[in-house]
Amino acid sequence: MGQSVDMLALSQRDALTGLMGPDAARRQLGRWLEEGPVHALLLAFPRLDAVNLAWGASAGDGALAEVATRLTHYADSEIDAPWFAARIGGGSFLLSSQEPCSRERWALIAEGLAEGVSRPIGELRLTPRLALLRAVPGEDAESVLDRLGQAQSTLGQKSSQRIGWVDGSVSRSGRSAARLDADLLQAIDRDEIEILLQPQFALPGNALIGAEALARWQHPKLGLIGAGALFAIAERADHVAQLSHHIAAKACALAAAWPEHLRLSINVTAADLAADNYAEVFSAIVARSGMAPGRIVLEVTEQALVWDIERARRSLTDLVGQGMSVALDDFGAGFCNFRYLKLLPLQKLKLDRTMVEGIAEDPRDLAVLRGIVAMARALGLGVLAEGIENEAQRAAVEAEGCSAWQGFLGARPMSDSRFRSLI
Repeated sequence: MGQSVDMLALSQRDALTGLMGPDAARRQLGRWLEEGPVHALLLAFPRLDAVNLAWGASAGDGALAEVATRLTHYADSEIDAPWFAARIGGGSFLLSSQEPCSRERWALIAEGLAEGVSRPIGELRLTPRLALLRAVPGEDAESVLDRLGQAQSTLGQKSSQRIGWVDGSVSRSGRSAARLDADLLQAIDRDEIEILLQPQFALPGNALIGAEALARWQHPKLGLIGAGALFAIAERADHVAQLSHHIAAKACALAAAWPEHLRLSINVTAADLAADNYAEVFSAIVARSGMAPGRIVLEVTEQALVWDIERARRSLTDLVGQGMSVALDDFGAGFCNFRYLKLLPLQKLKLDRTMVEGIAEDPRDLAVLRGIVAMARALGLGVLAEGIENEAQRAAVEAEGCSAWQGFLGARPMSDSRFRSLI
């Protein structure tokens, strides 16, 4: 969850998704409205009933749980100010933030979220609609939710629109899509995409073993744009591969100067794996940096694999043959296709943060973690636990046999110079 959310709200979670329920959301929203500016959006899936009829209610419930995971991950990476997410009912989700951002920035956040939740969930693909608002002074929670609901109804009557503001206007960035696409290309050319590094630590012992490379863009007009929205812009403009290669090259150049025992983890996109020459292109990037291939860990999510698993297997096998390692990222989120464990040349599982959130309090959560680690051990795979936020979680993953961890307990994403100070 975001920051500054009261403990009563957190205790009243939706049973299916683990998010706040509607009553807790109203209270939290009401408190924030008394404090200052609030942005909110209502995410809904108009055709969820058709999914339930065609695939069954359990499939629909599983899809909503995955949407909740994607929503919280996205908000966590994109929003710096306090935020919270809630399931309002059925297929409707509320995201609210105290970030004092512009209309354009909130629209950009919504566009990135829409891209993220519309990606395939197993064999399902949900079509989202998002209603956006900036609360007016003196407005209460019921008014905010009512206006968002009315905007959703208006969107439902306009099949070509998936994002709209409560005033009925279509969500358009203050800069046109074409202008924003051009801005991104210029940012790449001018080396304005910033690389942040989140440290990773060994277990046992907590020695620094490397970092995951993350990307941010400080847009001169729209402000800070995180990785999710950044790649949403790139995907719309068909620049994902170019952006991914730029990030990899910049990250490798930084990591080449680190001590040789430290590894660099790089996220691999679906666009990367869709290219027949990905292994050739990426190995050339690593070679130009002067970094030893054995220090590279490629983090691949299930979403990046769904399009062509055989092509992905070939590319990853080629890179592993050069000494690189492959980690299956966000393991435990979504539908967890165990077929990937059989087909891919994996060396690690990277547990999704939802797999560690309750391990210090809930025996069932701990039992699930124990089972995953046992399976990984049987397959000869290391396990890195992501999202470690307190010592109780860190101690639990160490006791259960995880080989590494990362999370806010250790450090938040940081600049290369700050990372070097940890070495």
